[in-house]
Amino acid sequence: MIVVFGSINIDLIGHAPTLMRPGETVLGTTLEFSPGGKGGNQALAASRAGAAVKMVGCVGSDDFATRALALLSEAEIDLSGVRRMDRHTGTALIIVDDAGENMITVLPGANSRLRASALEQAGIEAGDYLLLQLETPLEGTIAAAALARRRGAKVILNLAPFMVFDAALLDEVDVLVVNETELAGVLDLFDAPRMAEAEALAWLSQRIGATVVATLGARGAIAIEDGKPLSAPALAIKPVDTVGAGDTFVGYLAAGLAEGLDLGAAMARAGVAAGLACLTPGAQPSIPERGAVEARIAQEAAAAAP
Repeated sequence: MIVVFGSINIDLIGHAPTLMRPGETVLGTTLEFSPGGKGGNQALAASRAGAAVKMVGCVGSDDFATRALALLSEAEIDLSGVRRMDRHTGTALIIVDDAGENMITVLPGANSRLRASALEQAGIEAGDYLLLQLETPLEGTIAAAALARRRGAKVILNLAPFMVFDAALLDEVDVLVVNETELAGVLDLFDAPRMAEAEALAWLSQRIGATVVATLGARGAIAIEDGKPLSAPALAIKPVDTVGAGDTFVGYLAAGLAEGLDLGAAMARAGVAAGLACLTPGAQPSIPERGAVEARIAQEAAAAAP
């Protein structure tokens, strides 16, 4: 079982010819509602990868809650750990102009009420994987990680969105997943010297005593596990929208590890899934089903065969 402890949002995406300046009103064109939040996105990705998933989070008592949970419910994710709060559902207000630039305001709402007690009530057991991000209060995330480790579960932390955090969190982590910006941020937190990416991963892995995986966009992903380097290529594609790629990678990675794949195989499958997610707009709607990922893996293998 993968237990995801994290954020659940609804994204309101408006399209306009230009972005507004302070005090200016701009007439837009279309409005979309899309389920989001890094916790919800990663839960859906793990489920579509074939894992049994439980979501632990908070939504409001408003109509947005139903929209935010729609695809998670459709995927038959266990939502018994999702609490309704007397605050609005987490909301991202996004304006995108004709050039693809955007302005985003995130209103955490009910997500700010998530505490480790929700995980304790929802339950986590030895052999489970706890998947964490940084979109909910940090103290709850740290306590949730400690609880999971005490009960014999493995902890995967996606250090996103990056913020200055208590390094004690990393003491409870088995697998740390970062992108290039997050890797630089955590190295700065430790006052580490400047290093090449592979060297930095090795240094960080040794420093925190955990496996470290770094996603590098079109350059694929690299990792250090037990002192050994691993890599996985990115899918060769022309991206349409990269917004869901990172969460897709993390969810598929967690599912692969929970399934018993070795890290290299889990990274390779997650990389293909992340690439396919870039071919469709939106975060959750773009996450591919496992069948599509396996078909693309077979296609790539056939093309590479002599």
